[in-house]
Amino acid sequence: MKPHHPIRLAVLDMAGTTIADGGLVIQAFEEAASIVGHDEIVLSDNGTPAPEVARQFALDTMGQPKIVVFREIFGDEDRAQLANRVFEDSYDRLIQEGQAEPIPGAEESIRALRGAGIKVALTTGFSRVTKDRLLDALEWHEIADLTLAPSDAGRGRPYPDLVLTAALRLEIDDVKQIAVLGDTASDIATGLSAGAQIVAGTLTGAHSADELTAAGATHIVSNVSDFAALLLSR
Repeated sequence: MKPHHPIRLAVLDMAGTTIADGGLVIQAFEEAASIVGHDEIVLSDNGTPAPEVARQFALDTMGQPKIVVFREIFGDEDRAQLANRVFEDSYDRLIQEGQAEPIPGAEESIRALRGAGIKVALTTGFSRVTKDRLLDALEWHEIADLTLAPSDAGRGRPYPDLVLTAALRLEIDDVKQIAVLGDTASDIATGLSAGAQIVAGTLTGAHSADELTAAGATHIVSNVSDFAALLLSR
């Protein structure tokens, strides 16, 4: 029988996991792709219109840093940087308009985990500026023990850096004391590569149960509340 490791750190994704996405990411992405120019998209797929190919690629890579996604889509650093700026401006505008809100039960779940002695880190594929504006909009700057963007950790998803940086900063002794929750295959890849004991997929965001299972999720939960209940029941 494998030894039991108590969970001391929960690493939670933001958009789609603890924060309702409502299509805002794709809406901002499509605005960015349109402004840079659909004719500049280098991805192709057997005659499928370039905007459709780019949109599907954005969905498939949801959770990864947007600048990385735009580099693949446009194949040019200047265009990628422009697209990333437009994306962030568009997303910022949408959240300032009040179109971002917590997943039902997210705030209560985070407080319950912290109340039980489990540290909570919120992570995202957004830039630090966009992350902070999202936290501002929700008045969430004090809700977690730590919040991280890719630039705070080194590399974004699917690499393990975000999870491992959280573990180091919050003084976790063993990666088996970590549980990860996310709504994308990239979240799952990050948790697995970091060696977390629990790497759960939630059904409130971008990817389906089948996609999350195929990515290697150890658990599938309906939402962050069910994830918190899973940890608290151990």
